[in-house]
Amino acid sequence: MSGYLFGMMALAAVVVAYFATARAKSIYSGAQVKVHSRPIYHGLNAAIWTGIPAFIFLILWLLGQDSIIDMLVLASVPGSEALEGARKSILISEIRQVASGNLFKEPTPEVLAAVEHMKSLRNIANIAIIAVVASFMAIGAFFGMRVISPRYRARHSVERSVGYFMMFSSLVAIMTTAGIVGSLVFEAMQFFAKVPVTEFLFGLRWEPQIALRADQVAGVGAFGVIPVLFGTFVISGLAMIVATPTGILSAIYLTEYSDHRFRAVVKPLLEILAGIPTVVYGFFAVLTVAPLVRSLGIAMGLDAAPNSALAAGAVMGVMIIPFISSLSDDALAAVPRAMRDGSYALGATKGETIRKVLLPAALPGIVGGVLLALSRAIGETMIVVMAAGLIAKMTLNPFDSVTTVTVQIVTLLIGDSEFDNPKTLAAFALGLVLFIITLGLNLIALQTVRRYREKY
Repeated sequence: MSGYLFGMMALAAVVVAYFATARAKSIYSGAQVKVHSRPIYHGLNAAIWTGIPAFIFLILWLLGQDSIIDMLVLASVPGSEALEGARKSILISEIRQVASGNLFKEPTPEVLAAVEHMKSLRNIANIAIIAVVASFMAIGAFFGMRVISPRYRARHSVERSVGYFMMFSSLVAIMTTAGIVGSLVFEAMQFFAKVPVTEFLFGLRWEPQIALRADQVAGVGAFGVIPVLFGTFVISGLAMIVATPTGILSAIYLTEYSDHRFRAVVKPLLEILAGIPTVVYGFFAVLTVAPLVRSLGIAMGLDAAPNSALAAGAVMGVMIIPFISSLSDDALAAVPRAMRDGSYALGATKGETIRKVLLPAALPGIVGGVLLALSRAIGETMIVVMAAGLIAKMTLNPFDSVTTVTVQIVTLLIGDSEFDNPKTLAAFALGLVLFIITLGLNLIALQTVRRYREKY
């Protein structure tokens, strides 16, 4: 129903915009005064008046409809007022399942009566929302058509509406970020109430396998984050060692040395790497790269595991090459031609021009590409799960298996997750640490770029 209403609003706004534009043109044709706005602005203004109020009302209605219906349905069930919160949730869930046709057991007469009541309330709500939304659109279209005149400031009205929409979008982005951070902080505080902060930040053992229920047998658990962070930095470092020089040098070659026909073919092929699903990279790592890395380690006389940090880091480095290459290529191509010509006019070679002119001028774009690739490497999960392992170790041997923060977050939230034990809450503490690390890296990069720009 909601999809139908949104489509109806969009169609009505387009139709009203067309007729409002046509009406403005007809009024302008006989006007003896100077007009303020073009006819298209009157059409857009009428479309905004037609669609936006109805859209806002529909969103608010949909946000509160289910809660109100659930409250009314529960009030109609005898004895529901004496139930606790959890039992009320179970009861309303059962009523919803029966109303949807999912029968797991024979429902009681009270549940069947509540289902019929819910269906009737939903039908009434659907009819009411259609009528109200249609009324909002009709009233908005009436006012949008009525204000059309040669001196009406339709352009200003449209621009104000666009400005309000941009402000709303910015507010949504800010509130979303604040909500994410707030949820991480709240759940992390629940974890730190059970596990000391010092043990989490400075502990050298990560073994979160504790009993979730009384009938389970598990260890007491250890929540030292150092081994997990160590594995994250090892794999991300290996990936950046592979991706950074390859990406920057490929961008330099495509920008300064290659023929335009070669560039037109190779650059899209290189960027295809960014579109390959990470699970495909994971299969490639575990089936092809990991055996080769293990064979290399054994040939060198080292203790090589079937899953290794080197295998995961190498494949991850290949995956993030396009992030560095593409952004570095765009940054180098954006350097003004006059800077190149000035360098050549002073007698500099192509290599000296690249080192002393192009790379410094394109540094912000290159740093942005490297940061984006680093964030992608830190947040990668699938390749690490398949090629690096799940055991948290502190080892500098790239042929040994390690794990990362994201892998542990996924592992902790799989299965029976109850948010009242340290094992599950540890995932949010890890997420908070990862967020702080990423934020710190971004701040360091911004300071570096700002300091260089002042020097440059």
